[in-house]
Amino acid sequence: MNAPAVAQQPPVPVTILTGFLGSGKTTLLNHILTQKHGHRIAVIENEFGEVDVDSDLVMTSDEEIYQMTNGCICCVVDVRTDLVRILQKLLEQPERFDHILVETSGLADPTPVAATFFMDNEVAKQVTLDGILTLVDAVHIESHLDDPQLTGFDNQAVDQIVAADRVILNKTDLVNAAQLDRLEARIHRLNEGAQILRSNFAQVDLGKILGIGGFTTGTIQADAHADHHEHAHDHDHHDHVCDEHCDHVHDDDAHGHRHDPSVTSVSLVFDQPFDRQRLEHGLKALLAAQGDDVFRMKGIVAVEGDDRRYVLQAVHRLMDFHPADAWGAEAAQSKFVFIGRHLDKLRLQTLLRVCLPVAQAA
Repeated sequence: MNAPAVAQQPPVPVTILTGFLGSGKTTLLNHILTQKHGHRIAVIENEFGEVDVDSDLVMTSDEEIYQMTNGCICCVVDVRTDLVRILQKLLEQPERFDHILVETSGLADPTPVAATFFMDNEVAKQVTLDGILTLVDAVHIESHLDDPQLTGFDNQAVDQIVAADRVILNKTDLVNAAQLDRLEARIHRLNEGAQILRSNFAQVDLGKILGIGGFTTGTIQADAHADHHEHAHDHDHHDHVCDEHCDHVHDDDAHGHRHDPSVTSVSLVFDQPFDRQRLEHGLKALLAAQGDDVFRMKGIVAVEGDDRRYVLQAVHRLMDFHPADAWGAEAAQSKFVFIGRHLDKLRLQTLLRVCLPVAQAA
């Protein structure tokens, strides 16, 4: 008699938490580690952080893992070098976690941490990247965005907002309504796809920041659709690959001051299916040449000879491209979103065109 099959556990969702120094990450993490919120969450705290692990709230501990009385766990490591190792250690715990939260340094770009989850290793198979959460200090964020010492160079505050799936605009009680509206508009110009949540003392509904599926098919489609709909007056629905009016680039210079006009998002829509091998080769070549400037790349792709949607995700030079569910009754239309610096709309459009089957690309 055969032994009953053991049901495979779904991967544990992981959220990356980032934000400039003083934005409220410590307050949020302390809330998660101490309050009775009903979730079993593992918090991986950067070794340079300031989370105060209250000894009265620690049930058991080893050198780097603290078991909290509310069922959560806090780990203190150097996220830059020890992330895969500590994830493996957490996954070996006897009780399964509802969620894992990874905190990055306040001066760090979160996308290299996100890239960990696109690597082909055993840990990456047991976890799934749920989203990137950025905390923003409503009082000081504009001074960070407009820091004259960073003009023409990489600005971590910009990077953190551009990479986010959710932005928590914190300390809203310390600024007036007009300032809040201006800040939200500015954040939206940097990242049109991120939902903005207002908060005081980093108090937010965990249901709005965990389990958001920021890297899932549905979210990618919604992002591409929202961006496409906003510019629908530019779309010309022909029965061939969309022309220059079918893709959209967002240039925010006309909307007032922003720190880094080189940061843009480009959305492209194609009505025709792609040659899978050509597309993979073309996108990998793009990332090899310009990966430092591509913060996020995502898309839903129709592939010739396949009735399934393909999901595209990339951060910098690491890319994941795999089949998902069938298109069904929905029109098989490919949608791409690129977010980064120095993005050339025409070059991206041309790159994708040559990835169509030969007869269609001609």
